[in-house]
Amino acid sequence: MSDYDVSSESPYAFLDDREVRAWYAYMKVHLRLRYEMNRQLRADHGISLADYDVLVALVSDEHGTLTVSDLATRIGAERSRVSHHVQRMAGRDLLEMRPSSTDRRATDVVLTNAGRRLLADVSPSHIAFVRSVFLDTLTPGQLDQMAESFEGVYERLIAKGTLPRPADHP
Repeated sequence: MSDYDVSSESPYAFLDDREVRAWYAYMKVHLRLRYEMNRQLRADHGISLADYDVLVALVSDEHGTLTVSDLATRIGAERSRVSHHVQRMAGRDLLEMRPSSTDRRATDVVLTNAGRRLLADVSPSHIAFVRSVFLDTLTPGQLDQMAESFEGVYERLIAKGTLPRPADHP
């Protein structure tokens, strides 16, 4: 008998109790954390978590510029969805979209000064929120263990997944 009430019709019925516990714990945190981060960013700053993800990806590039495809790979999203999203962000002057100087088929997404300022304004309160609901609940040893575990999972995703490793991003 399982400690978890998993229906025999559930895909999770193929997992043992330890696997169900770990997967449920991860999914509960993942889904709720993304919801709460999005809510916090919208309430406090009027931007979405998707906006924040794009801004962070761009500021992480030394030139603040990525092609739409590279941006999609970096944030783990579908290219078409990213393309539509960055068009909306460009309409708010947070980014610019221009033909790539190296590949005529590609479009570059460029972080504007307004986008940089917004990220700088938003980040302190967002990081304080992340720290309060996530990081502060873990000991330094747990943080190290979690980082090591997720780095291993990430490497397996790169090896077995469909997206390539993001350029210049270990």
